[in-house]
Amino acid sequence: MRKRPPRPTDARAAAMLCAAAALQRKAQDLLLLEVGELVGYTDYFLLASGRSTRQATAIAEAIARVMKKAGRKPMGSDGIREGRWALLDFGEVVVHVFHEPVRRFYDLESLWGDAPRVELDPAELDALLPAEEAAAG
Repeated sequence: MRKRPPRPTDARAAAMLCAAAALQRKAQDLLLLEVGELVGYTDYFLLASGRSTRQATAIAEAIARVMKKAGRKPMGSDGIREGRWALLDFGEVVVHVFHEPVRRFYDLESLWGDAPRVELDPAELDALLPAEEAAAG
């Protein structure tokens, strides 16, 4: 029997599961911003970078796959195939996966500089995914 990722119970759990999936694909510069007090359409932004457009695509696809297995499909997505700036909207979590130079150009970290940053512990994130999912990543 294949184990599935845990079904997120709240927005923070969903954001952490997205971060875990990104980390499995070796995403760089993971940043989780708590934006719920600043915007009315989501609670968290997750920003991640890939060293190439191909890696950025793989990161975005892995996040979508893990979240689908956890019972959450994106409400919308854009840019995944191009790999320059992929957007996955899960409602309470919006994920931005960038090819690193594109991330530097748009500099969302500065744009959302007032948003509190959530600390991400790689060991804690790694423990969120079942062994089978981690091996597939």
